[in-house]
Amino acid sequence: MKRHFYRMTAFSLVAFVGFVCSSCTDRTADAAREAPPPAQVERESNAGVFNVEHPEQFPLATAGERDAAPELNVTGTVSPDVSRNIPVISIASGRVVEIRARIGDTVTKGQLLMRVESADVSQAFSDYQKAKTTEELDRLQLERSQLLYSKGAVAKKDLEVAEEAEESSKIDVATALNHLRVLGADVDHPAAIVDIRAPASGVITDQQVTAAAGTQGLASPNAFTISDLSRVWILCDVYENDLPFVRLGEYADLHLNAYPDLALKGRIGNISPILDPNLRTAKVRLEVHNPGILRLGMFATAIFHGLKKEVHATVPATAILHLHDRDWVYVQMGAGEFRRVEVVAGNMLPGNLQEIKSGIWPGQQVVASALALEQTVEQ
Repeated sequence: MKRHFYRMTAFSLVAFVGFVCSSCTDRTADAAREAPPPAQVERESNAGVFNVEHPEQFPLATAGERDAAPELNVTGTVSPDVSRNIPVISIASGRVVEIRARIGDTVTKGQLLMRVESADVSQAFSDYQKAKTTEELDRLQLERSQLLYSKGAVAKKDLEVAEEAEESSKIDVATALNHLRVLGADVDHPAAIVDIRAPASGVITDQQVTAAAGTQGLASPNAFTISDLSRVWILCDVYENDLPFVRLGEYADLHLNAYPDLALKGRIGNISPILDPNLRTAKVRLEVHNPGILRLGMFATAIFHGLKKEVHATVPATAILHLHDRDWVYVQMGAGEFRRVEVVAGNMLPGNLQEIKSGIWPGQQVVASALALEQTVEQ
């Protein structure tokens, strides 16, 4: 009896498993019958044309229309406004004994930059003291001559000689005093050390002096260069054929590589009248107000706008395929037939749209999701 019971139980389990497997097979078959068949792609003799079975799996989008002025994008470099560069020099020759500033420092007008020990200053102070002593003696001699002349003790010509000597001494004193001031010496504090101070506020953008170095007055290069960076230049090279985009006095849009979300405006202040003979480019100078983040040497992209309006197409951003550093879209040629077309993409637009500068025109039918079709093509 037990053996019969075990046989019946085993038979029931086998029958149940078979029933379950049969049900799963039937459901899988039903699901396969309900799912759309996978798209099949056939490549035409033209490598960029594809025939697709079941093209309804790839929805289409109609390219829109947008009026836009032609644009020219060039790269420029932030440079100082040379009219706002102020050189710092030492008229006095001598040896640098102390430096109080370095390149890149922000300085204010009157700030001490360096100190120079100068024999020129020592000699100038000596000449000034001698001139003052001589002038004092000549003044006393004039007073004595005036007294004697009033009593008839000297002739008038002797008085005139004393007056001339005293006047000449005054001129010598004034000349020696001016010499000291030109050298930068402090008249009230006689010393061989002269302080070189900042003639204006700004940023030190160049330094040609080091501690213990010698200076030769005007024959030496500028010790420092102070630049006012509140306004700067952006210098661009524009090719000869693109010069019609650039008009003196108009404005260009500026975008910094370091701050891509910041939009600035630059006024075209100068277009070089001379072309580079090798590159066939002209220097274009943009004058820009510095909000405080522009640094010399930064790269910027300048966008110049043309006068004549152009009609550009617009498509969903997903319709553009980025492949091999180029942009492509799939254009419908006919029922189930698509062609891959290279385009030049422009600016992003509201609504997840992107401008197409060339390659297609408004009204054309493109695949709304180029990546989906591209993946099917590659399979």
